[in-house]
Amino acid sequence: MGYSVAEGPEVETDHYNFELMNIAAGHPARDMTDTFYIDEKTLLRTHTSPVQARVMEKSEGKPIRIICPGKTYRRDDDDATHSHQFMQIEGLVVDKDISMKHLKGTLETFAKSMFGENKKVRF
Repeated sequence: MGYSVAEGPEVETDHYNFELMNIAAGHPARDMTDTFYIDEKTLLRTHTSPVQARVMEKSEGKPIRIICPGKTYRRDDDDATHSHQFMQIEGLVVDKDISMKHLKGTLETFAKSMFGENKKVRF
Protein backbone atom coordinates (compact mmCIF):
# COMPACT_ATOMS: atom_id res chain seq x y z
CA MET A 1 0.00 0.00 0.00
CA GLY A 2 3.04 2.23 -0.20
CA TYR A 3 3.73 2.68 3.50
CA SER A 4 7.26 2.79 4.89
CA VAL A 5 8.08 1.55 8.37
CA ALA A 6 9.45 4.35 10.54
CA GLU A 7 11.15 3.65 13.84
CA GLY A 8 12.40 5.90 16.59
CA PRO A 9 14.05 5.77 19.99
CA GLU A 10 12.37 4.08 22.94
CA VAL A 11 14.22 6.47 25.25
CA GLU A 12 12.67 9.78 24.30
CA THR A 13 12.78 13.44 25.22
CA ASP A 14 9.93 15.30 26.87
CA HIS A 15 9.96 17.59 23.82
CA TYR A 16 9.03 14.83 21.34
CA ASN A 17 6.91 12.69 23.65
CA PHE A 18 4.75 15.47 25.11
CA GLU A 19 5.47 19.01 23.88
CA LEU A 20 5.17 18.29 20.14
CA MET A 21 1.98 16.33 20.86
CA ASN A 22 0.46 19.41 22.54
CA ILE A 23 0.25 17.60 25.87
CA ALA A 24 0.33 20.49 28.35
CA ALA A 25 2.72 20.64 31.31
CA GLY A 26 -0.04 19.89 33.86
CA HIS A 27 -1.57 16.98 31.93
CA PRO A 28 -1.97 13.76 33.97
CA ALA A 29 -0.06 11.72 31.34
CA ARG A 30 3.09 13.60 32.39
CA ASP A 31 2.77 12.52 36.03
CA MET A 32 5.51 10.40 37.56
CA THR A 33 2.79 7.85 38.31
CA ASP A 34 2.05 7.36 34.58
CA THR A 35 5.44 7.79 32.88
CA PHE A 36 8.86 6.21 33.39
CA TYR A 37 11.17 9.22 33.72
CA ILE A 38 14.93 8.82 33.54
CA ASP A 39 15.48 12.47 34.42
CA GLU A 40 13.46 15.71 34.03
CA LYS A 41 13.75 15.77 30.23
CA THR A 42 14.24 12.08 29.36
CA LEU A 43 11.74 9.22 29.59
CA LEU A 44 10.65 5.91 28.12
CA ARG A 45 8.21 6.82 25.35
CA THR A 46 4.54 6.46 26.24
CA HIS A 47 3.35 6.17 22.63
CA THR A 48 4.83 5.95 19.13
CA SER A 49 3.67 9.45 18.08
CA PRO A 50 7.15 10.96 18.60
CA VAL A 51 8.24 8.91 15.58
CA GLN A 52 5.67 10.77 13.47
CA ALA A 53 6.97 14.13 14.71
CA ARG A 54 10.54 13.17 13.80
CA VAL A 55 9.49 12.05 10.30
CA MET A 56 7.50 15.26 9.73
CA GLU A 57 10.49 17.37 10.76
CA LYS A 58 12.66 15.66 8.15
CA SER A 59 10.04 15.51 5.36
CA GLU A 60 10.84 18.95 3.90
CA GLY A 61 7.25 19.20 2.68
CA LYS A 62 7.35 15.90 0.78
CA PRO A 63 4.42 13.45 1.06
CA ILE A 64 4.50 11.06 4.01
CA ARG A 65 3.06 7.54 4.17
CA ILE A 66 4.37 5.65 7.19
CA ILE A 67 3.49 3.19 9.88
CA CYS A 68 5.22 3.45 13.26
CA PRO A 69 5.29 0.18 15.20
CA GLY A 70 7.17 -0.12 18.45
CA LYS A 71 7.39 -0.71 22.16
CA THR A 72 5.85 1.81 24.53
CA TYR A 73 6.03 2.10 28.30
CA ARG A 74 3.60 3.24 30.98
CA ARG A 75 3.52 2.87 34.74
CA ASP A 76 0.70 0.32 34.88
CA ASP A 77 0.49 -2.54 37.31
CA ASP A 78 0.77 -5.76 35.32
CA ASP A 79 -2.41 -7.83 35.28
CA ALA A 80 -4.55 -9.69 32.73
CA THR A 81 -5.41 -6.46 30.85
CA HIS A 82 -2.47 -4.13 31.58
CA SER A 83 1.28 -4.18 31.11
CA HIS A 84 4.00 -1.66 31.81
CA GLN A 85 5.34 -2.37 28.30
CA PHE A 86 3.24 -2.98 25.19
CA MET A 87 3.40 -2.73 21.41
CA GLN A 88 1.68 0.06 19.54
CA ILE A 89 1.33 0.90 15.87
CA GLU A 90 0.31 4.19 14.33
CA GLY A 91 -0.02 5.32 10.76
CA LEU A 92 0.44 8.71 9.16
CA VAL A 93 -0.35 9.93 5.66
CA VAL A 94 0.28 13.52 4.63
CA ASP A 95 -0.26 14.36 0.96
CA LYS A 96 -2.54 16.24 -1.40
CA ASP A 97 -6.00 14.82 -2.13
CA ILE A 98 -6.04 12.43 0.84
CA SER A 99 -9.44 11.87 2.43
CA MET A 100 -11.23 9.73 4.97
CA LYS A 101 -11.96 7.16 2.24
CA HIS A 102 -8.21 6.44 2.11
CA LEU A 103 -8.17 5.83 5.88
CA LYS A 104 -11.24 3.61 5.64
CA GLY A 105 -9.74 1.61 2.76
CA THR A 106 -6.45 1.16 4.62
CA LEU A 107 -8.17 -0.01 7.81
CA GLU A 108 -10.47 -2.37 5.90
CA THR A 109 -7.54 -3.90 3.98
CA PHE A 110 -5.59 -4.33 7.21
CA ALA A 111 -8.53 -5.91 9.07
CA LYS A 112 -9.30 -8.38 6.29
CA SER A 113 -5.62 -9.31 5.97
CA MET A 114 -5.37 -9.96 9.71
CA PHE A 115 -8.73 -11.59 10.40
CA GLY A 116 -9.82 -13.08 7.05
CA GLU A 117 -11.19 -11.82 3.78
CA ASN A 118 -14.74 -12.91 4.70
CA LYS A 119 -14.88 -10.85 7.91
CA LYS A 120 -17.24 -7.89 7.98
CA VAL A 121 -15.71 -4.54 8.83
CA ARG A 122 -17.99 -1.87 10.29
CA PHE A 123 -17.23 1.84 10.57
